[in-house]
Amino acid sequence: MKEIKRIVLTGGPCAGKTTALVKIIEHFSSLGYKVFTIPEVPTMFSQSGMDYLTTNKNLFYEGEKATLEIQLSLEDKFLHMAEQCEEPALIVCDRGAMDISAYMKPEMWNAITAAVGTNTNELRDARYDAVLHLVSAADGAEQFYITSNNKERTEGLELAREVDKRVIEAWTGHPHLRVINNHEDFNNKLHRVLKEISSVLSIPQPIVEERKYIVELTGKIPNCIESEITQTYLVAEPGCEVRLRCRAWQGKNVYVHTTKKNISDTEQLETERQISKNLYSSLLQQADPYRQMIQKTRKSFIWKGQYFELDKFQKPVKGLMILETKGIAEKESVNFPPFIKVLQDITGMQKYYNYNIALKG
Repeated sequence: MKEIKRIVLTGGPCAGKTTALVKIIEHFSSLGYKVFTIPEVPTMFSQSGMDYLTTNKNLFYEGEKATLEIQLSLEDKFLHMAEQCEEPALIVCDRGAMDISAYMKPEMWNAITAAVGTNTNELRDARYDAVLHLVSAADGAEQFYITSNNKERTEGLELAREVDKRVIEAWTGHPHLRVINNHEDFNNKLHRVLKEISSVLSIPQPIVEERKYIVELTGKIPNCIESEITQTYLVAEPGCEVRLRCRAWQGKNVYVHTTKKNISDTEQLETERQISKNLYSSLLQQADPYRQMIQKTRKSFIWKGQYFELDKFQKPVKGLMILETKGIAEKESVNFPPFIKVLQDITGMQKYYNYNIALKG
């Protein structure tokens, strides 16, 4: 059976999903893919009479349960159709199952998933190949935040920002969650979406240097997501980097196997897959003897529409803090938050790549 990739396109209110979906269909259809898109189920329900703001708890429960059931059913039906296509197929979901959890208390979510016969781990970690979260225009691109183009959108800026963060937290733990920044040019945001999907489809991508800085943390990071990362490099052929990563978050571990291979001086092919704990333990036997294990704490957060990851290393270099931006265009400025003090721009400095930090002295 051929491999069919399932992608979730999610994000806060007024993030550009509708425009992005059009670009995805146009771009990948032109490359020979049959592109299926799953419509946003809550919008369908709202237009059909469901009131997600109701104070009637029983109605809310039944409505959200039905939303999840229809979401999963639609995805399964489209997967069966995609399996019949002669050309390669791609399924893009306008929001996915975990989005539903962002609008209720954990207790109700657990009750609904149990009633449907599933759970968070299955829906978040195993069902989709990638999750692309487009940051709401309400955070960093307020001039573009409008409600007139969507009659179901009624939230103000502060609520929109809160919804944005809740949705990211709902998907945190997925091995291929990518947060797509707001940009000074909206086309850069769309380009990043196409680039991330291309990577999932194993289409070679241009080598891009994400911006990195050695920093000090001078204050508390608001609304950050904290996780513990253990990273091990495996023996690999020249020009190829193979990495195992265990990410611990809220008492759960996710194991990911990543391969990066340079296919030319300007292009790189990266493949990433989630693996079981048993396979992870087995692959550790192939650890590169010339490299040490990396242990670090990661704080992920959004500031003024831009996504950052702050890594504080415990091993092999204790106390080193590296701030990395994600997907900021080459000529764009970085919106450094006031609780970050930049000590040095290390973008492109190979000695600060994790692969080289791991080298034994």
